[in-house]
Amino acid sequence: MTVRVEKSGAVWTVIHSRPQARNAMDPESADALQEAFVEFDRDDTASVAVFWGEGGAFCAGWDLKFAAALESDDPLVELEFAGMPENDPRGPMGPSRLELDKPVIAAVAGPAVAGGMELAMWADMRVMERSAYMGVYCRRWGIPLIDGGTVRLPRLVGEGRAMDIVLTGRKVTAEECERIGLCEYVVDDGGARDKAEQLAHDIARFPQSCVRADRRSVVAQHGLGVRDALRREWHNGRPELVAGGLQGAGRFSAGKGRHGDFDKIS
Repeated sequence: MTVRVEKSGAVWTVIHSRPQARNAMDPESADALQEAFVEFDRDDTASVAVFWGEGGAFCAGWDLKFAAALESDDPLVELEFAGMPENDPRGPMGPSRLELDKPVIAAVAGPAVAGGMELAMWADMRVMERSAYMGVYCRRWGIPLIDGGTVRLPRLVGEGRAMDIVLTGRKVTAEECERIGLCEYVVDDGGARDKAEQLAHDIARFPQSCVRADRRSVVAQHGLGVRDALRREWHNGRPELVAGGLQGAGRFSAGKGRHGDFDKIS
């Protein structure tokens, strides 16, 4: 089994384990990762997921040894939808086309390159170890980004920087990733999973319907003008304000969470 899930309360850690291949993606792993994240999104007891590659590598991309053995006029047709329902199509890298309603944090050690970089960018946040790195390493082999890389990278770092990274295929260190907005945290080697799980537990403490509403609004505003985005934000957040926000205001009024105290909020 190349994928397993370890659960700690409302936090699920989804683990990809093909260390002998630096967690390069094959169809079995892609299907298993897709299924794990679909289950996470549908489970009412789950709030935040951590995505981690076991063995010192996040993901070295698509398994090129497998790809080289494909014999078909259009082999990607089989990879896109193999074994998955039509409403949950997967790309060659697995969950890269899922649109979840819950946050995912990528814990990155070692390489997150080519399709592995696309998977890291699919997550909502990224924690990288100091020796970790990203890069469009598939540039060398004439393999394009087809799991969201050309869509998500410019949204994270801007078009000019995205063009540089995509066209040159160069290595992007963890330090540079943090500087340009391609990751949110850099930690000592061996600490990415622990930091990501700490963040996940912090997020899981909050009222989750509100967390998900704000997350939806951030994602949905892409491509909208300011007025339309503000209108969507209002209609998205208004039910949460009525359902739980006013009660939260009452707890604050009663003395909870004063002066930015996040420990005493319930």
